[in-house]
Amino acid sequence: MVTAVLEARPQVAANGDQRQAKVELNPFAIAQQQLDEAAALLELDEATHQMLRWPMREMQFTIPVRMDDGTVKVFKGYRVQYNDARGPAKGGLRFHPEETIDTVRALAAWMTWKTAVVDIPLGGGKGGVTCNPKEMSQGELERLSRGYIRRVAGFIGPDVDVPAPDVYTNPQVMAWMRDEYEVIVRQQAPGIITGKPVELGGSHGRGDATARGGIYTTREAGKVLGIDLKGATAAVQGYGNAGFFGHKLGVDLLGLKFVAASDSKGGVYNPDGLDYRALSEWKAKTGSVVNFPGAKFITNEELLELPVTVLMPSALENVITAANAGRIKARIVTELANGPTTPEADKILHENGVYVIPDFLCNAGGVTVSYFEQVQNAYNFYWTEEEVHQRLDAKMTTAFHAVHEMAQRMGVHNRLAAYLVAVERVARAMKLRGWV
Repeated sequence: MVTAVLEARPQVAANGDQRQAKVELNPFAIAQQQLDEAAALLELDEATHQMLRWPMREMQFTIPVRMDDGTVKVFKGYRVQYNDARGPAKGGLRFHPEETIDTVRALAAWMTWKTAVVDIPLGGGKGGVTCNPKEMSQGELERLSRGYIRRVAGFIGPDVDVPAPDVYTNPQVMAWMRDEYEVIVRQQAPGIITGKPVELGGSHGRGDATARGGIYTTREAGKVLGIDLKGATAAVQGYGNAGFFGHKLGVDLLGLKFVAASDSKGGVYNPDGLDYRALSEWKAKTGSVVNFPGAKFITNEELLELPVTVLMPSALENVITAANAGRIKARIVTELANGPTTPEADKILHENGVYVIPDFLCNAGGVTVSYFEQVQNAYNFYWTEEEVHQRLDAKMTTAFHAVHEMAQRMGVHNRLAAYLVAVERVARAMKLRGWV
């Protein structure tokens, strides 16, 4: 069994002063380590274990794009189809300046476990392009989106691999991609992509689905822990789509009082609470939550360590590590982001009595409603938003209790319990198919 070195030691300066170095974490090594721990408890045979440690297939390619100034810029793109034993690969597409193949591999692995833990008939995939969309015009983004689809068109499809939006991609990008794919295959194919605008076959309820699923699991966590969440304090790190809707729905559905929020530029704190309407308007106006009237500035690091009932990491990976896990004071950590907690941190949080709702359970609302979108595309019959919410609630509630009961039965932390539920299901599908 391979064990990766995940956390770097702090560097020591020449003058002897110890300075905090940037901890570099390989997200795919983390995903493999998490799998290894589950595989050992499940006593998986070596062939099954090795099949699950690596993607079934992956693609890396270049995408030439003519920029607005007439020059051609070459971007690097990726698509990983991690495992499709339980159904077609499913996973988002990220446009991010720090995108790497290891990030995409890790996210594809987590998508495999995510679809399995909520028990929908899909596998796991992920895609990405190394680019900075904030520096690109709409025309350049459209040409990049269409170029990406031209590279992968022969390897995706409603019964093969279905992309979706993720970091810095949105329904408009999905609309361009659907159109480009249909130009190539010369037929309507609404099920090729999810997260589309409703006018082009998207599902009602998709916009806030990731956060809504997380709020449903937070509600259930409050029940099993005996915590009354009405009026309880909360903080959200990362005020993008998931973070904003986590704030809004946490207030509207659970009655939480959010005292802190942050984005990449910093955070704000007000013990009397933050109004999500005013805060979102401020961010839209200024580009950041920082300097929100009536609130005090805090750093992202300080926000994570606030004594709140619910903490919502909703940004990028690896923000809770062995270095700061011992200072986390929240009772419940609602992981709306992918991979916000390292394996070492998981153990510390568990020992300290912090109840973590692991990412690939907590934020599975997005892929669940994407699955609902695929079903509606296939039937060409569409549900109301209320119907989507009811079906999502049922799926997320059932999945939460399957994980909670596994954790209690096995005496392990919740992430490992979620892995045990998901990996067992995927391994069983591979064995039934005769792969191993």
